[in-house]
Amino acid sequence: MMAPVPMLALRDPSPAPREVELSDFDLRFESHRLKQAAVEERLLVSLAERGIEEPLEGVDVGEKPILLNGFKRSRCARKLGMFLVPYRSLGPDEASGILAFLRTSKDRRLALLEEAMFLEELNHTHNLSMQQLAEGLSRSKAWVSVRLGMIGGMSAVVRQKLFAGAFPAYSFIYTLRPFRRLNGARAKEVEEFVVAVSGQDLSVRDIELLAQGYFRGNEALRSEIRQGKVALPLARMKEERAMNADGCSEFESGLLRDLEVMQKLMLRVMGKSEDRRLESASFHAQSQLLAAAILTRAPAFLQNVRRLHDRGGPA
Repeated sequence: MMAPVPMLALRDPSPAPREVELSDFDLRFESHRLKQAAVEERLLVSLAERGIEEPLEGVDVGEKPILLNGFKRSRCARKLGMFLVPYRSLGPDEASGILAFLRTSKDRRLALLEEAMFLEELNHTHNLSMQQLAEGLSRSKAWVSVRLGMIGGMSAVVRQKLFAGAFPAYSFIYTLRPFRRLNGARAKEVEEFVVAVSGQDLSVRDIELLAQGYFRGNEALRSEIRQGKVALPLARMKEERAMNADGCSEFESGLLRDLEVMQKLMLRVMGKSEDRRLESASFHAQSQLLAAAILTRAPAFLQNVRRLHDRGGPA
């Protein structure tokens, strides 16, 4: 018979926070939360000016409260020399506390991979099935399954890089996972790529470009990337990407569009200039000025067009 889903404690869902010493927290779930250096730097400045306004959250199990939410604040508080911080309990045991935490994950801006880590904790450590998790969180089984599948197919090395902030979680979810599905890339190949490009301060777009080369390119390119030598292959791929489908760069495509427009305008002017409806004195006064300016530039213009024509050789 299926075990019942742990019930949330029957008490005030938002009990008044209390002060807890930083050294008293059990930080076993710190590795379940993504580190973001830039966000933490901004938070440090904010806490230095205003203090901790939102209490840290966890569960009261044993002698030490187990922290679930507020790891960035706790690290910043240590740097600022704080000893006491506000804390609110989410439940009397791990399972009910994590369920309560996940129920309100939108309010706390919990990332998808962080949700996945806590779901895996409930599934593996507390033996809650997908059905129990879905019912306990008022979610679909598909919602639970996607997250468990995502974290379950991730090696320990990849997890460490992602949650330490060395590799963007966004790039793993939206760039690498599709390659694994479409190209049949093995977990080992994904791990090699993550290790190779981690900690190099690359943008999401740069990682996407490198992944295209790594999973679809030749062995020589993959070997370069595996060795962590990404600057040169990245520069080459950016240059190649600048070429459009017709084999032209953006600058070249722009000039081709200008020449096409100019050709159309030449034909239009030639056709209209002989029209008998061009009668007014105002028109002739203005057209003379414009035509004179064009005629002045015509020799140099034709010379440039002729040189451009000759540079390409026979068409």
